[in-house]
Amino acid sequence: MDKTITYIIAILAVVSLVVATYGFIVFQGQISDLETSNVSLETSLSGIQGSLSTIQGQIDDYQQTIVEQQQSLSTIEEQIEDYQQTIEEQQEQISEYQEITLVDGVGNVVTFNEPPERIVSLAPSNTEILFLLGAGDKVVGVTDYCDYPYNFTAWVEAGNMSSIGSYYGPSIEPIVALEPDLILASTGSLDAAASLTKLGYNVLVTEGQYIDEILSDIIMVGRATYQNTEASDIVSEMRTRIDTVVNQVATATTLKVYHEVWYDPIMSIGPTTFIDEIIVLAGGENIFHDATTSWPTVSLEAIVERNPDVMFFPDMYMSTVNFYETIEAVKERPGWTSITAVKNDAIYEINADIISRTGPRLVDALEAIAKMVHPEIFGQP
Repeated sequence: MDKTITYIIAILAVVSLVVATYGFIVFQGQISDLETSNVSLETSLSGIQGSLSTIQGQIDDYQQTIVEQQQSLSTIEEQIEDYQQTIEEQQEQISEYQEITLVDGVGNVVTFNEPPERIVSLAPSNTEILFLLGAGDKVVGVTDYCDYPYNFTAWVEAGNMSSIGSYYGPSIEPIVALEPDLILASTGSLDAAASLTKLGYNVLVTEGQYIDEILSDIIMVGRATYQNTEASDIVSEMRTRIDTVVNQVATATTLKVYHEVWYDPIMSIGPTTFIDEIIVLAGGENIFHDATTSWPTVSLEAIVERNPDVMFFPDMYMSTVNFYETIEAVKERPGWTSITAVKNDAIYEINADIISRTGPRLVDALEAIAKMVHPEIFGQP
């Protein structure tokens, strides 16, 4: 019995030892796992700390950038304040010089304190100037002859504009009825201009007969409508185009030119017209430059005798289309077969509006005539 108990105790002791050993081994494994996990955790913490350090560096950079931008913003705000101060000062100066006083070629003195809102044009050339300047929306009245840059007859019929009637000697009543604060007259309406001036209306007369005078009229109309920059740009471009033609014909042979204004009686152009000046600028010589009047009446014989190299005719005059009938009919006039222009077929037709109106399209006339006189330079017309 004692031996049995001893064996049992021995067996229990062995089992206990085995269990204890196994438990120790398991515990050691867990400690090893914990140590491995601790190493991994320390590595992760190290990485996180590195990232945090990088982020902190970026934050410091951003803060520095923000400080610099705030300084720049402060500088910009100061500049804006300076600009606002300058603008206010300039506005005060503009206000002081808002008043415009103009004197036209016949001595009319007109003063404006603000841009005119209702303008009446008494000449096709003035209408062209106004619309080219950008003041066309202020035009409330035109003549029956105003047809550029739009068909104003249709405007009048639609009730969007009024016609004051004839270009020559217009009536006062339809002009007054439009209550204009600016009237642009011309040499064809001097009597009406004088009457309207006496009635207290602001009247300016454009009467330029030479190119420089016409350009000055454009500047005057620009000032009257507060379109100064536009007027300067237009005149500058016109002068450039004129100079281009003049420079190209500087060394060319001067040819004799005849321009017919009317037939029966035959009328041409004299020395005191912009058409005469344009012919010269185009490299030609007006055969009646020595006339004693601006619009001389001439004979068929005188034209034959002066033997022009080039002749050109308006496509219409005073609403009469081709008053000379046809170019072929011109060639068949008595004695004209001996004229150089007829022999060389140097007879041309030109748009009557660009050659008769003292407005911005006179440069178009110059370029067209330059082609007629010197096609070897400018190409065929």
